[in-house]
Amino acid sequence: MKAFGYIRVSSQGQVDGDGFRRQEEEILTFCKANKIDLINVYREEGVSGTTDETDRPAFQEMISAILKNGVRTVIVEGLDRLAREYRIQETLLVYLAAKGITLINARTGENVTEAISADPMKKALIQIQGVFAELEKNLLVKKLRVARRAKAEEVGKCEGRKSYQEAVPELVARIKALHRKPRSGKRKSLQEMVDILNAEGSYTLDGKPWTRQNLHRVINGLRSGLKILAKSK
Repeated sequence: MKAFGYIRVSSQGQVDGDGFRRQEEEILTFCKANKIDLINVYREEGVSGTTDETDRPAFQEMISAILKNGVRTVIVEGLDRLAREYRIQETLLVYLAAKGITLINARTGENVTEAISADPMKKALIQIQGVFAELEKNLLVKKLRVARRAKAEEVGKCEGRKSYQEAVPELVARIKALHRKPRSGKRKSLQEMVDILNAEGSYTLDGKPWTRQNLHRVINGLRSGLKILAKSK
């Protein structure tokens, strides 16, 4: 079995401390004892245990990698390293389970996903979240199909597909926001943008996950607008 490790410290002051080393050693020991191939370890640096998945860059990067490469197991040192607050723990566990991802507690050896799936209420939450993720994708595909049909009825034929700006302006706004250079620091790379979009559940006009290639094509199509945004910074 292949797996990813996920480790977290809650403050920048702990990044250079013993926390990361201890967590990684615990995960490696568990993997060795259980003949698990640890592919990568994602380090969440200075992120509070009360923060949900939307504000965890390493967590988003890990989910994006999982959706692309087939690894379906994540190992943490303990549930407190996933999140300290119970409400956030439960939210993250349901989120992972809804995507078919197994979470294992290296400290206890417990398959946490299996345990929460045995709870009828939590199992229902997992199913509901999975349904809404699929619904969001289907609604986007349907929206595109209806738009093309309306165009075909209007002009007698469909003059090619709608642009992203025409079909999903809210997605274009999100891409522009991700591409915008922050006041301090550097602009996000294509891969970082791809990881965030995929972790947020966004899809291309074809209903497919984002890659650097298709995102590059979209940004090229918006280049003029994006340059204006960059100059206004």
